[in-house]
Amino acid sequence: MAANPRKYTAQFKAKVVLEVLQGEKSPADACRTYKLHNSVLTR
Repeated sequence: MAANPRKYTAQFKAKVVLEVLQGEKSPADACRTYKLHNSVLTR
């Protein structure tokens, strides 16, 4: 069976997106740092 999907809080989502938009991290760096798949970030 598949594992349960991870649930992210609104604060976590905002933090990650703001870091990328402000240029603090590239999308690839953010994915590595927070252990996200690229498709999760682009959604």
